[in-house]
Amino acid sequence: MKKVLIILIIFLSLNSLAQNDKDSVFIHRKNQGYTMADHLDSLLASWYYYTGRDTIDYLSLSERYNFDTDIPDSVFDQRIKNIATPIELTYNKNVQKYLDRYVKKGKWIAPKFLGLSLQYFSLFEEKLDAYDIPLELKYLPIIESALNPKAKSPAGAVGLWQFMYKTGLGMGLEINSYVDERMDPEKSTDAACRYLKSLHAMYDNWTLALAAYNAGPGTINNAIRRSGGKTNYWELYPYLPNETRNYLPGFIAIVYLFTYADNHGYKPEYIEFIQDFDTVMIKKELHFAQLDSVLGISVGESRELNPQYKLDIIPAKTKEYPLKIRRKYLSKFMELEDSIYNFMDTVFFNPKINPVIESKYVETIVPATQPEGTVALQYTVKSGDAVGLISSWYGISINQLKAWNGLSSNNIRVGQVLKIYVPAALETKYKTVNSLTYDEKQRMIGANVSNNEVKEQTLDPAWEYYTVKSGDTPYGISLKYPGVSVDDIMKNNNISNASGLKIGQKLKIKKK
Repeated sequence: MKKVLIILIIFLSLNSLAQNDKDSVFIHRKNQGYTMADHLDSLLASWYYYTGRDTIDYLSLSERYNFDTDIPDSVFDQRIKNIATPIELTYNKNVQKYLDRYVKKGKWIAPKFLGLSLQYFSLFEEKLDAYDIPLELKYLPIIESALNPKAKSPAGAVGLWQFMYKTGLGMGLEINSYVDERMDPEKSTDAACRYLKSLHAMYDNWTLALAAYNAGPGTINNAIRRSGGKTNYWELYPYLPNETRNYLPGFIAIVYLFTYADNHGYKPEYIEFIQDFDTVMIKKELHFAQLDSVLGISVGESRELNPQYKLDIIPAKTKEYPLKIRRKYLSKFMELEDSIYNFMDTVFFNPKINPVIESKYVETIVPATQPEGTVALQYTVKSGDAVGLISSWYGISINQLKAWNGLSSNNIRVGQVLKIYVPAALETKYKTVNSLTYDEKQRMIGANVSNNEVKEQTLDPAWEYYTVKSGDTPYGISLKYPGVSVDDIMKNNNISNASGLKIGQKLKIKKK
């Protein structure tokens, strides 16, 4: 009986996802049967947990919505009327529902939206202005994706602007096994502007264009026919899918929140983004791990700046592709470009020896033999050393270090001599590492010694301990311990954000 029940639940779930107009290239979203507010909460929480960037404690559900302020409805009504925009913004009970959630009770979510907006709004405004459409449309990606460029809905809508597969292709975005430009902030924003402009040309009405962006023109056209030809969003309201009914009210509430944040005492939560980046064009196949090994650009950083590359590979076989890197790496990239392409290319791009990609980390199958284009160095293990520390000093991965030295675990002993292979062009840089002090090695990789030196800890038998490795994040570590949350790790080890982790640090994990 249980099996029959489970099969029935799965069937009903899949059936609910299969609804909507499937033939039009302009399909945009599917009605998922859950509220937009729940969708945003989930997306926002997943983004913070994934990046390990949460800077304030999460509030429990019972606490999260206890921040009502005594503001008369008439004040909201007048303030919305005062917002200057060509988009018709209306105040009613449906809008008030979202004002309650995001403004009156927005202590948890409002500062995060305000903080995340600082990363993307200038890009959105520049594109919207270029297409001569309302700048207030910059708030749409908050409703769509909670400003998460890697957001993916259960129906398959992807990116900041949540394009479905057919819509993305129809707007000229490249989508294949390696690249998904729906996750490229610049290209997806350009496509969204073109799409929104075409929808406005279709209806000559921004509220209907927004409804069509959510549900697809076919759904809106059907609603217009069923209503007897009405073309006012609120008159069409009873004929719209549930998600689309909530779409414009949610959008109006977000426009209000950003316009009047100061009136409610909301300030942007500080979120540390990578700002000082530039774009280089990649001429050959490139794996993010090659950038990590030769230039010391972590795979996580490359992913954050280039979310459109799905497998950490830029497939530049027949054309060039853009790569964003921090400006401090530009000159080194130009100098060592060929070395980067050639570094272990027979491993990364050999169809018989594929990199094994996990959702958050790269674990590469590394041969024990010396890679082409490298020179061999030796490192003698010293007191306090760890495989994560040594790999970071030489710009290699932990897997490489272990494979080259036949290590089946992370255990090393003082006095042990390790083989290290580095690109020939970087021999001068790395050949002195073995003779440097710990502080000198840390400074060489840009670590602040006073803040990052890992000191001996007295181990408490009531706890388990995890040694931090290169590339670790609180979220990734939490996955290794069922029942342990990111909050547990952060609080029990007095860590305020992901950058507080230090390679070699021992984290206390509460025994379950």
